[in-house]
Amino acid sequence: MLVDSHCHLDRLKLADREGGLEAVIADAQARGVSNLLTVAVDLESSQSLTEITAKYNHIYSSVGVHPLQDEQQPMPSVQQLVDLAQNPKVVAIGETGLDNHYSAESYDWQHESFINHLLAAKETAKPVIVHTREAREETTRLLNQYASDSAGVLHCFTETWEMAKDAMDLGFYISFSGIVTFKNAGDLREVVKKIPLDRLLVETDSPWLAPIPYRGKQNEPQYVYEVAQCVADIKNISIEELAEATTNNFYKLFQITK
Repeated sequence: MLVDSHCHLDRLKLADREGGLEAVIADAQARGVSNLLTVAVDLESSQSLTEITAKYNHIYSSVGVHPLQDEQQPMPSVQQLVDLAQNPKVVAIGETGLDNHYSAESYDWQHESFINHLLAAKETAKPVIVHTREAREETTRLLNQYASDSAGVLHCFTETWEMAKDAMDLGFYISFSGIVTFKNAGDLREVVKKIPLDRLLVETDSPWLAPIPYRGKQNEPQYVYEVAQCVADIKNISIEELAEATTNNFYKLFQITK
């Protein structure tokens, strides 16, 4: 069984999707996807995602404010995040982090927000979901300074082996999305080769970043199968072995009982 360790079910465009969200979830299950983690990007979704998780035993959520929300949102306080995380289906803090590719001008806002999320993760003993892009040194510095023993995951990883190694030294997992299937992702596939199986996760980040052969279409949790198959091929193992390892890693990181 596979797990989609990072998706955004509330961001799917369902108007033209026959069967709506229920069909999306059923199609994922039909392809062997046993659990989903639907990830918050703002304070509103941190609350509203609990409506989805309440309906499905195998779907979990997080609380957090994405760094690209920046000054459109009030600064999330540590206490707000801690309070929102009390729901039993909330298994993580985030996504949070630093993004200097799209929003370098909001550095101060991102920096303060990231620290607040890391402190909330420490207080709740929940792992943190980290988004990082073109901010390797500062992300690593803040993780070293503030990350808790619960650690977390660098999601949709596109950075260097050196950054991955630094994060794993702190107890973090590394998650790969459909980007790993893209033709121009040769360097990233070399990083995949080096990541130990016991620190590896797969995800879709749906509705974005659909893997080949679905690139250009809306991504869905069922397509984590294509991500997993690509990663298994890179590591020269069966998809069954890859699925077992990444599913066990998911349960362990997010403290979920099978």
